[in-house]
Amino acid sequence: MTGESGLERLPVLVHELRSPVAALAAIASVYAEPSVDSGERRTLADLVVAACRAIERIIADVAVSSIRLEDVELGRLVREAASAGTLLGADIRTVVGERATRVEADPVRLRQALDNLVSNAARHAPGEEVVVTVEPGEDVVRIAVSDQGPGIPPAEQERIFEPGVRLGLDRAGSGLGLPLARAIAVAHGGELTVTSEPGMGSTFTLALPTGARG
Repeated sequence: MTGESGLERLPVLVHELRSPVAALAAIASVYAEPSVDSGERRTLADLVVAACRAIERIIADVAVSSIRLEDVELGRLVREAASAGTLLGADIRTVVGERATRVEADPVRLRQALDNLVSNAARHAPGEEVVVTVEPGEDVVRIAVSDQGPGIPPAEQERIFEPGVRLGLDRAGSGLGLPLARAIAVAHGGELTVTSEPGMGSTFTLALPTGARG
């Protein structure tokens, strides 16, 4: 990992492998059910391929500052992340317009960021709906992940992006997910911010430039 991120390679590697490995286990469990039809199996197979590619990429290049740009359709990426989160037990709703929203980005890195944001929201608001919204703009596209959890005190809203910081010590987590998601956003020339009030839930917004990085 590059020094600018402040994140060590081994903890990041362990943290980032958890999500695709857990997804593979959940997919295998669902795939074996007799009630699953051929169409659903095809969707599950696509999720397996995506998880395997993520594992391969994470192992080969754990530095989140290293990205490989290509044309990405954000609606599809968001739906894939939501499907993976649902398989892991989260209640996720996506709000994506009919018109395709495309950006020059690294799809594997963006999935890492989205998986971390979705799992963070589900962990802090268990049993509650998580809403993932794609908001197109002229120069910037925003992906907002909203939960109905306890919210974050104003004084803590920047600290949560520091490696190792965990506000809810009674909940599972490593304190790396949000710093990783922000590092991925910054590597794309974007940003990750949070708006929250205690008792009113939280919304994490990943903003990406619509064009390629300069």
